[in-house]
Amino acid sequence: MPHTKGLHYRVHGEGENGTPLVLVHGAGGNLWHWPPQIRHLEGRPVYALDLPGHGDSPGGGKDSIAGYAQAVIGWMEALGLPPVCLTGHSMGSAIALQVALTAPKRVRSLGLVGSGAHLPVSPRILEGAASPETFPATVQFITKWSFHLETDPALKSLAQERMMQVPPSVLHNDFLACSRFDLRSELRRLTMPALVVCGEADKMTPPEFSRFLAENLPQAALRLIPRAGHMVMLEQPEAVAGALCSFLAEVDEG
Repeated sequence: MPHTKGLHYRVHGEGENGTPLVLVHGAGGNLWHWPPQIRHLEGRPVYALDLPGHGDSPGGGKDSIAGYAQAVIGWMEALGLPPVCLTGHSMGSAIALQVALTAPKRVRSLGLVGSGAHLPVSPRILEGAASPETFPATVQFITKWSFHLETDPALKSLAQERMMQVPPSVLHNDFLACSRFDLRSELRRLTMPALVVCGEADKMTPPEFSRFLAENLPQAALRLIPRAGHMVMLEQPEAVAGALCSFLAEVDEG
């Protein structure tokens, strides 16, 4: 299992010529929150990483989006990656936006999934994630709110099981970082192409958050996915993979 700059990652399609796709998971997640349909896109190298303190990456996590962004920038620099399509889900999308502002030459395009220019967090989640006693109930609540009602219960159960493996302190810091994040006044500075993807039934980052991004990023397109909630890439993997493929083909041609 490769590690670079302390981050565990998986890569598929090394040697392909398309713009590299880098996948950044959300709060309490890991690289396996990106399904095979997305991690194995044909025609380009795809990198999926575990953020500090998540999955197989060591550390205690970060309590700011800027802190995570610096870790991702250091990892990309160490690998010597050319400009990438930096694609994040939820907190991962905030990290992608921050990386694009901090190191714009490293980001050719952005994929923003279940995203927002600010990410307010329910006090119930923020406070509940902080305590080992309330952590299990909080994870159950997050899982319930993250999926469409029609989603396979087995998928929901697996997502809940994975989040339960995250230390409460790491999950709390993730949501603390999200609650402090706000780039609404900075979006016009991000001139690279962007694809904004959101589940039509997303309760965690509602579609109006994605519409705001699409309206305020200079080169953004919006794709709403039916029958999906916040975990849209797990609920409708083919639709999200197809949207990314079309977007990346346009980026490569440009």
